Amino acid sequence: MTEIRHRAAVLGKPISHSLSPLIHNTAYKAMGLSDWFYDSHEVDEHSLADFIGELDPRWHGLSLTMPLKKAIMPMGRTSNRWAEKLGVANTAIFEWRPGASGPAIHLYNTDVAGINLAITNAVRKYGRNDDATYATLPAKALIIGSGNTATSAIAACSTMQIEHVTIAARHADKAHAIAPFAQTFGMSVDVISMKQIPEIIAGERIVISTLPSHAADSTASSLLANDDGPVGGLLLDVIYDPRPTLLMQAYRSRGGTAIGGEEMLLYQAIPQLAYMTGTDFDALPSHLDTTIRQALEEVL
Repeated sequence: MTEIRHRAAVLGKPISHSLSPLIHNTAYKAMGLSDWFYDSHEVDEHSLADFIGELDPRWHGLSLTMPLKKAIMPMGRTSNRWAEKLGVANTAIFEWRPGASGPAIHLYNTDVAGINLAITNAVRKYGRNDDATYATLPAKALIIGSGNTATSAIAACSTMQIEHVTIAARHADKAHAIAPFAQTFGMSVDVISMKQIPEIIAGERIVISTLPSHAADSTASSLLANDDGPVGGLLLDVIYDPRPTLLMQAYRSRGGTAIGGEEMLLYQAIPQLAYMTGTDFDALPSHLDTTIRQALEEVL
């Protein structure tokens, strides 16, 4: 058995559902990194510092999920635009220095890239097919939710030259609180209630749901009950359990294309892999996304 010389992991609570170990270990195999290993650990905000304090120089980095994306921020230095702009990081890269009591921690946000690539790749794929009514990215998008992932979705929209976002949220005050963030990118923005989604969704070509599991089920039921014609756009639901979500099923039943959170998870993991292994992006194996997607399909 090959000795494990290099380690990484995903942290969060709960964490048992995470697909990150499958993604990263599949990539290690494709990259010929037989002495690398990636696993998961249930860690909350109160135990994060203790966990990091017990690591040794075999550890190259961590993926962070809820509730740690903000908790990690005081422990390191922001190292890409989105970690700094959003104030949340899903990636911590360790730099071990001789004589230091612990690693220097470099913080990155790859969620924005994950959303961008999930959507743009889907548009390229489905835009060539007869069952889609778009071939290029539209000028507006609907974002469902008002949490950290919603701000990442807003940032991703800015990178896709989307000019207007509509934020639909369960709590209007939270949605209004993040609306100015969209305006910092020069985008116009409006806020609606969740109950209004069925009224406008037919006119939306990009929809991003950032709600937790089952939180959009009532909206999905309303879409099924209130069929005002085909939607014809693209939905990214960041949830991958259950798969497909009820919202995805409802959207497809109305003629739209829906992709699950495993696509976002895949594309946010690829830059993580490059950062953690010290590999140039251009040097990553070609079709690495296809290899990882095949592994995901086998377990989903």
